[in-house]
Order: sequence, then C-alpha cells, then structure tokens
Amino acid sequence: MNEHSLIFDLSSEVETADLAVKLGKQLKIGDVILLEGDIGTGKTYFARHLIQSQQTRAEDVPSPSFTLVQVYDTEPGQIWHADLYRLSSPDDVEELGLSDAFQTAICLVEWPDRLGDLVPEDALLIRFDLGDTETARTLTFSWQDDRWANLSKAMTA
Repeated sequence: MNEHSLIFDLSSEVETADLAVKLGKQLKIGDVILLEGDIGTGKTYFARHLIQSQQTRAEDVPSPSFTLVQVYDTEPGQIWHADLYRLSSPDDVEELGLSDAFQTAICLVEWPDRLGDLVPEDALLIRFDLGDTETARTLTFSWQDDRWANLSKAMTA
C-alpha cells in the first residue's frame, strides 16, 4: 500500500478547532485516529473539539492524562479518547480494552508510539508540530488505507 499525506498549516486555535470539526464529520465506528506530537502541540485541544462537535449536548472533555481513557457517547457512536503517555508497555493497552474499541468505537489515541504492534493498519495518523507563532500549528495527516482516500476533498471543502 502507498502512503498518502495531507499537510495543513494553521495560523490559529480557531483554524485548528475548525479542522477537528471537519474531521469529526467524516468519522464512523472503527476509525482510529493517532495523534502524534510533542507535549503542548495541541493534540488534546484538537481531540476536545472533535469530540464536542459530535455530542448532541456539549459536555466537558478533559485530558485523559490521568484516567488514560475517557469514553463519550455521541451521535455516531462511542468515542474513546486515550492518552497513552504514562504507559510503559503495549500489554497495558490490552488491559484498557483499547484493542477491542478499535473495532467497536471511534478512537482518538494520543502517544500512539506506546501501541507498539497494536497500531491498526487502517489508522489515520496526525502529526502535530509547532508553527512560527504561539498559536500556529502544522498538522500532517498520513494514511495507507483507501478508507481515507477522499479525505483531501472533505477536509478542504
């Protein structure tokens, strides 16, 4: 399979939130989004706006840094938001039930490097990098699965 990518240079938090909402509209059960980047690059901010855009009644979306996983009931189905920063082994991922959720929910996973061999082949990877200003970010979407082939059109509309 070929790897495909799409780069977004965002100048503000508003643009980052808008991109999260656009992506949220494309998601369905079984989709796994891997959020990769250094601390403070906006992974949780992005996830928060994506999750809230799918809720029928907006609720607080805290960082799952300490709980490891937060689960939300949304219109398209459950969304699992995981922060794997504190995990030391892919075995810990199994204990969280995340592998099963990859099939039964929409999953947003921060620190996906902790997944090891458990990374789904059809996942969408989003790399977060700091931009030239305090609120600027560069987000690089990359994928191999044809599931994401129409992403460019949907995300730039």
